[in-house]
Amino acid sequence: MVFDHIREDISAIYGKDPAARSTLEILFCYPGLHALWFHRRAHWLWLHNLKFFARFISHISRFLTGIEIHPGATMGRRVVIDHGMGVVIGETAEVGNDVLIYMGVVLGGTALENVKRHPTIEADVILGSGATILGPIRIGKGAKVGAGSVVVRTVPPGATVVGVPGRIAGPEHGRKTDEQTEEVMPDPMLRVISRLLDRQNQLEERLRTIEQTKPDTGPAALPQEVVCENEIREALKEVIDPEVGIDIVDLGLIKEIRVAGTRVEIDMVLTCKTCPLTDHLCDQVRRKALGVCGIGQVTVNVLDEPWNWDRFVKQRGNLRQI
Repeated sequence: MVFDHIREDISAIYGKDPAARSTLEILFCYPGLHALWFHRRAHWLWLHNLKFFARFISHISRFLTGIEIHPGATMGRRVVIDHGMGVVIGETAEVGNDVLIYMGVVLGGTALENVKRHPTIEADVILGSGATILGPIRIGKGAKVGAGSVVVRTVPPGATVVGVPGRIAGPEHGRKTDEQTEEVMPDPMLRVISRLLDRQNQLEERLRTIEQTKPDTGPAALPQEVVCENEIREALKEVIDPEVGIDIVDLGLIKEIRVAGTRVEIDMVLTCKTCPLTDHLCDQVRRKALGVCGIGQVTVNVLDEPWNWDRFVKQRGNLRQI
C-alpha cells in the first residue's frame, strides 16, 4: 500500500511538472512530496489520538520543507505541491484527489470555535501561487483559483476565480487546450460589450412592439404597468454588484418585476446562497424603485433558485461571431 502511494505520487509529479527529469530527482529534490509523506504519518498519529507526536512530526516537516500541513487536515491521493514554500493547510481542511497546489497557498479558517472552519477542495482543482481560500467554503471539482486571489465564497465546479476579493471569471465545460485557456480570464472590454449587447436586445424588442402596432389605430400606448416596469428596470441598472462589477439587471439577478398601482414586487436571485451582500443589495433595490412612477411600496423577494452562467456563455459565443 505504501509503495503504491509512492508510485502514484511520482506519476502525479511527472504529469503536472514538466521540469521533472527523473525519479531520483523527484524522490530527493521535491519538498512538496516530502511534506505529503510527513503528513501521512502525522495524520495517522492524529487519528489514533497521539496528537502531540502528530504535531511534532508536522513541525519537523515545516522546518525541513517550508510547508505547513496540520496533521488533522485530510489530503487526497495524487496531490502535487509544486514550489511549495509558504503553503499553509489548516486543521479541518479537506483536499481531494489530483489537486495541484503552488507556493504560498493558504487554506485558512475564519472561526475561533472548534468546528469545520477551513475550506474543502474537490478533485482536479488548481490553486495558483499566493491564493488564499478562507472559511468552510467549497471549491468545486476542476475549478481554478488564480495567483494572488482571495476566495471567501463557494466556487462552482469548473469555474475560474481571480482577483481580490475572488470573482468568478466564467465556467469551463470540459478540459480546454492551452490556446483556449486565456479565453476564460476576465476581460473588461468583454463586460462592456456584453452590456451593450443586452441594451441592443432591449431596444430591438421595443422596436418590434412598435412595428406590430396597427397603423389605423395610431401609436398605441403601452400599458402603464409595462411602462412602470421598464422604468424600474432601468433604475435598477444603477445597482452594482460589488463583487462582480456589473449591475444586477445585466448580471441576471432580477427575476421578475410586478407592478400593481403604487406597489411593486421584485423577485431576485443571488449568485450563491451564502452571499454576504444580500441585505445591502435588497436595500439598494428598494431605494432605487421607490418614487419611480409614483411607487410608494416596494417588496423584494430573494428566491432560493440557482444562478447559472448560461447567459454569459451565450454572450461569449456571440462575441466570437462578431
